[in-house]
Amino acid sequence: MHAHRIAFVIYEGFQSLDLVGPYEVFQRAGGYDCSVVAPAPGPVRADSGLPVHAGHGVTTLPPTGIDTLVVVGGEGVHAARSDPRLTGWIAAAARGARRVASVCSGAFLLAEAGLLNGRRVTTHWARAERLAREYPAVTVRPDPIFIRDGHLWSSAGVTAGMDLALALVEEDLGQQVALEVARHLVLFLRRPGNQSQFSVGLWSMQPSSDPIRQAVTAVHADPGGRHDIAGLASHAGLSPRHLQRRFTAELGLPPAAYVERVRVEAAQRALENGGDSLDVIARRYGFGTAETLRRSFHRCLGITPSDYRDRFRSTTGEPL
Repeated sequence: MHAHRIAFVIYEGFQSLDLVGPYEVFQRAGGYDCSVVAPAPGPVRADSGLPVHAGHGVTTLPPTGIDTLVVVGGEGVHAARSDPRLTGWIAAAARGARRVASVCSGAFLLAEAGLLNGRRVTTHWARAERLAREYPAVTVRPDPIFIRDGHLWSSAGVTAGMDLALALVEEDLGQQVALEVARHLVLFLRRPGNQSQFSVGLWSMQPSSDPIRQAVTAVHADPGGRHDIAGLASHAGLSPRHLQRRFTAELGLPPAAYVERVRVEAAQRALENGGDSLDVIARRYGFGTAETLRRSFHRCLGITPSDYRDRFRSTTGEPL
């Protein structure tokens, strides 16, 4: 059987897991010939300091005969996209490739190479706003783990690149091969591409004023409490109308949506670490009923609470 040729593009300051994770998936599957390409052949340092040897450089490797082009992300991507030799090689390789993929901020290099105009893509949630701002012709979806738009695939960061690679293996070699790889690497086969990135930026959004900070602190201290507008306004010392306006302005989403996200994340931890029923968890964290909990999970995460528990529950001491 003819091997699928995979070319991984790296650069100074790339994210090592964006490379190593998908690389391991393809190598474990068999039937793939994987190469690492950089602006120049030789050692390339990841943003963690880990050196990786690139066997090829863009000036020495013709951009032809590549089945799947994978561009990885990393802190160095913004310097890398200013290298016209690199972006030019990526554009040329993409023209002849059957598939083109990006992991995390690797999407910036594809965008700079002109490959994402009019396309739907995803990236790590923390990079999505900048990608959309700097490349307005690209439709950026910050939530999914990975997206396919025709022959173009894109994923969120680090472990999501392995989900994407498993999906590509499944497309090429079938579900059974992908399942065996997932079992060997102790991965799930497979998180749906449209499942939410669980590391949503909720905790990174900080209120800029003391009144809103007081309201937010009250929500986190007791996710299951009664956090209606009147109650939050009382914590903040503001009128309900003023609270609604300032809360949304400072945190980027209205109070009710924020409270729901805090409750969902509290329920996630309960599902991961305990065996309480959905009814118990729903009452404890302010959802009231299991059905309301299910609707909130689907709205926020694109997955049911039962599926979440099956995938992420701690199984320390239990057989795999």
